[in-house]
Amino acid sequence: MGVNKLIEKWRYPAILLFSIGVSSVGSWIYFIALNLIVLNLTGSAIAVSGLYIVRALSTLFSSFWSGSLIDRVNKKYLMIVLNLFESLLIITLPFFSTLTWIYSMVFVITMASSMYRPTSMTYITKLIPVEQRKRFNSLRSLLDSGAFVTGPAIAGLLFTIGTPNMAIYLNAIALFLSACITFGMPNVEANQQLASKADAKFSYKVLFSDWKLVIRFSLKNPYIMMIYLLFSAMMVMMTATDSLEAAFATQVLSLSEGEYGVLVGIAGAGVLVGSLMNTAIVERIPTAWLIGLGSLITALGYLIFTSSYTFLIASLGCFILSFAMAFANTGFYTFYQNNIPVDSMGRIGSIYGFVEALFIIIITAVFGVAAEITSIRYVVVCAAIIMFVVASVLLIFNVQPSKVRFYRNISKIND
Repeated sequence: MGVNKLIEKWRYPAILLFSIGVSSVGSWIYFIALNLIVLNLTGSAIAVSGLYIVRALSTLFSSFWSGSLIDRVNKKYLMIVLNLFESLLIITLPFFSTLTWIYSMVFVITMASSMYRPTSMTYITKLIPVEQRKRFNSLRSLLDSGAFVTGPAIAGLLFTIGTPNMAIYLNAIALFLSACITFGMPNVEANQQLASKADAKFSYKVLFSDWKLVIRFSLKNPYIMMIYLLFSAMMVMMTATDSLEAAFATQVLSLSEGEYGVLVGIAGAGVLVGSLMNTAIVERIPTAWLIGLGSLITALGYLIFTSSYTFLIASLGCFILSFAMAFANTGFYTFYQNNIPVDSMGRIGSIYGFVEALFIIIITAVFGVAAEITSIRYVVVCAAIIMFVVASVLLIFNVQPSKVRFYRNISKIND
């Protein structure tokens, strides 16, 4: 392929990746700064934990209905509106001095970002040709890993030369820039009829009908639903285990704050190295193996980490689990884009996301209570074992020869 054709082929995907990268770095800066603002305001670690609960509840609330909206409006312009809306609200955050108001604003801001994710996923699926999706998703994982490393570093630099408020304003600027970049992207739905124009009036009947559509799709496509639910189960267990990570490292492994910081840095290095390798070899690895083996190695990393008694073994576990996640995510994104009907992707993704968010809240709470009743090590080791079993089942389902058609470069256009 000539250079000019390659540039033309990747012009819009590259612009979109740049927009995603800017937004991802800004999100990390924003959340770290927000933690510090709440901590400085209240002096309470519990108040900071409250931010995680508020964000989870907001995601749960918005996922219930947002998919019905996403599939009925133009994705490009919805992404722009959500970016601008989020940017405007974030600018106002430093002007609030009570915890109630900050929580309220975070709830609304998280609603916008929760809606943005399935919207952008649908837009990406429509914009990126099937044969480019695996490569695009690997580059997206690389950008996410870069944001994971550079976001906190930039936030730390800003805190040394300014205040957390400065970091908040920087994220607002990043979101505004992302909106401007999106404005120059193609309107992939310019000549397409959006889902269910006839029932454009938003009501509980529309929501009920959309939930039935998702249930119908799930029953009609049990294999797709099974892969999605197994991968979601991995995400739920990982999130719940991560909620005890700091306590495990400092209280069980007796690491100092400095050593824990190094441990986080090693995890960041694992994400970056894994993403770079993933980008280099992604086209040579079947999508099924990316999902299954990536998930299994991630679970193995959690087993090593949670079973460790020394800093060295804990570091090895953190590196392995973060290294493998880039492969698992790339495979899952590609599988999702190629098998979920694009015209109902917003509804399916949001309702599945609702179930995932609900279980994250429940399992995280259960883990917290169980850690108080028994021990942190017992809880995280049991979680890692469950994760390993789930990942093993996922790998078995992924690599069945009879299911190879789900991993080919064939995309479903409609229901």
